[in-house]
Amino acid sequence: MRHSRKPHAQSLLITRRHVLQGIAATGSAFALSSCSWSPRESGILRFRDDPFSLGVASGYPLSNAVVLWTRLAPEPLAPDGGMSPGTSPTIVPVTWEIAEDEHFRKTVRKGVAPAEPAWGHSVHVEVDGLKPARDYWYRFTAGDARSATGRTRTTPAPGTLVDHVRIAVASCQEYEHGYYTAYQQMIRDDPDLVIHVGDYIYELGWGKDLVRSHASGECLSLGDYRARHALYRSDADLARAHAAAPWLVTWDDHDVDNDYAGSVSEQGDPAEVFLARRAAAYQAFYEHMPMPKRAAPTATGMQLYMSRSYGDLLNLYMLDGRQYRSERACADQGRQRKKRSRAEWCPDFNDADRTMLGAEQEKWLAGGLRQSTARWNVLGQAIVMSYTTEEARPARLHWIDGWSGYPVAQARIARELHDSRVSNPVVFSGDVHAFMAADLHLQPDDSESPRVAGELVTTSITSEPPPESVLESHLRHNPNVHFATGLARGYVRIDVSPTLLRGDFIAMDTITQPTSDSRVLASFVQEAGISGLKRA
Repeated sequence: MRHSRKPHAQSLLITRRHVLQGIAATGSAFALSSCSWSPRESGILRFRDDPFSLGVASGYPLSNAVVLWTRLAPEPLAPDGGMSPGTSPTIVPVTWEIAEDEHFRKTVRKGVAPAEPAWGHSVHVEVDGLKPARDYWYRFTAGDARSATGRTRTTPAPGTLVDHVRIAVASCQEYEHGYYTAYQQMIRDDPDLVIHVGDYIYELGWGKDLVRSHASGECLSLGDYRARHALYRSDADLARAHAAAPWLVTWDDHDVDNDYAGSVSEQGDPAEVFLARRAAAYQAFYEHMPMPKRAAPTATGMQLYMSRSYGDLLNLYMLDGRQYRSERACADQGRQRKKRSRAEWCPDFNDADRTMLGAEQEKWLAGGLRQSTARWNVLGQAIVMSYTTEEARPARLHWIDGWSGYPVAQARIARELHDSRVSNPVVFSGDVHAFMAADLHLQPDDSESPRVAGELVTTSITSEPPPESVLESHLRHNPNVHFATGLARGYVRIDVSPTLLRGDFIAMDTITQPTSDSRVLASFVQEAGISGLKRA
């Protein structure tokens, strides 16, 4: 039974006299609202509880710009965040500042943005006019409350010679399964960028030996998803990681519904019912991520796939593998075998019309790869892209929710990476709650065909792993898979130089306690000019 919440006590002291009818946008920064506002009356909004309970974040950096984010939520688990003081929700003015020092002695940009009830009182400010390849500090003020200070970092200017970039890759953080200790070490690593490749939240609870609790049922409505995001964001380690570096994000199934594909839910709900649920999940996702205005969801979906670059060294392509994908093949067979998401080969697999990314996104990616002049080109996406089967060949038993369940689409991407002659492609993935290192081949199911990219797969931050026997079968039956284990939680630390891309599998000692030591479980490298990975 889905949990329903009663409204929390009013936490925001505000009267009509305090409401500013408008907010003046300053400089060339702009916020979610396209309207121009100006103050009419003076007055101070007074909060009983901290409206910045969900912290601050930045993301999607450019050489001269970055997105700053916060959401006003003095009662974060209430469906409205505790931001409805009376019968009518209120637009609240939020001041933002960005400076060249953490004490804000040299503020370089400042403005006011509206926190609107239609967007959960979230604030997305795109600040430009910044200097390339440098740190900035930022903060927000609403009424008598001031946020924590966050640090962000712009990218090097296009064409700039860059000798090093550090990236942290994270995935799959089921709140109930443990503490987010991985983010403690990640912050110490001081990455230039954090990439989260999906399952930022879980819409339902599952697993055994739970450490924490959602304290509510499966998410179905906008209020449900907002509260679930707020619960995850309330974790102090996650909040600190967002405040320490800019992020890029993509989603996976649990950000909406387990194993969903496009407009098809796991349970086969009527399309109009599921699309309404999906729209609620997409809106809540946007409301809680430091994403640019162009990503704001519309009636038809949400623009998630985007690219970013780091001088001449690195191009990043963040992909959306859920919104446009075709329904899974052999799904009935998978259920009949009681393996749910596994199936042996069936004719549906080779349907040329089946897609993972959709035609428009594939075209966008192909264009980006063919135009790229960067030394390294990285695809950031949710699902293992390299070929895997769980049985000895010629038998084929696939996880049909993954790329190997979409073999024609898998082959198209491999062919594009090969034919575009793009320099040094690498794939970052998640989903499987295990560390993996593998190679993607021109013919994905033929490890004798040319290698076209190495793939580094991060384990989960907390989510419980699959049976180790499944991962052992990946190693046993797939020559392109070099490493696979789900025995550790953690993340992948990536260091990129002109001649080498290195991935360290950072494993945490524990997630059942609030703090943990870590270790490097294994390291893999891809050398410039040589496709594929090797053990470091």
